[in-house]
Amino acid sequence: MAARLLCGLPGRDRARVNTPRIASLVPSATETLVALGLGPWLVARTGFCVHPAAQVAAVPKVGGTKDVNLSKLRRLAPTHVILNVDENRRETADALREFVPELIVTHPCRPQDNLALFEQLRAAFADVPGVNDRAAALSADFQAALTRCRSRPQRAERVLYLIWREPWMTVARDTYIATLLAEAGWQTWPDVVGGEHGAARYPALTGQEHWLADVDRVLLSSEPYRFGPAHLAEAQALCPRARVQLVDGELLSWWGVRGTVGLDYLCQLAADAVP
Repeated sequence: MAARLLCGLPGRDRARVNTPRIASLVPSATETLVALGLGPWLVARTGFCVHPAAQVAAVPKVGGTKDVNLSKLRRLAPTHVILNVDENRRETADALREFVPELIVTHPCRPQDNLALFEQLRAAFADVPGVNDRAAALSADFQAALTRCRSRPQRAERVLYLIWREPWMTVARDTYIATLLAEAGWQTWPDVVGGEHGAARYPALTGQEHWLADVDRVLLSSEPYRFGPAHLAEAQALCPRARVQLVDGELLSWWGVRGTVGLDYLCQLAADAVP
């Protein structure tokens, strides 16, 4: 996992982690922090951080993942801010360094990176009561789900995972989504690698690509574009011989604690593909 814990402010002691004030600018991270028992220490979130609903409802919003309200966030005085390479802007991280003691940057690119993520967050908040035990439990649950998924019968399929329309957009093979699908034996198309960050990780299609005729399955995600039944025929025309279906994008793209449920969901999707 290409994630790193960035240095704190020059000349300041590292924030005491037994009394943190945490801002999460990443939906997957927010949900995972609550699962670690850190909900009471959350002082800020984005408007996209909606899970778990009851626990985050009272946490102040500070804009979106790409348009963070830095002035409001500064007033909330966080000691730690959780960021993600894909979801947040580098300029945001640079601005946060001016007033936040600790920036924790995450970047899970494969399902197994969740284990490193749990350890990263555990180490950052190890002094908070219960965090160490909860992190160990999350790791054990995830490893069990990964083992279940890998032990199931599999049949290789060529898959197009769509996240947008007008233009059609999909995922590169080195994204979390593509590597998760690979755990079921599914290979995403096109055959491209997007790199560490940037637009190349989510390529656009013209609809004229020759390989579209050979796709076995088209998955229409519920996010970031909310595909619905009205889009099934349009996607079918894109890949005439493929099976087209709507899928829960949160379960297939959110990492952290939801990654465990996502593996089981993927296995359910793939179960009817095996004779």
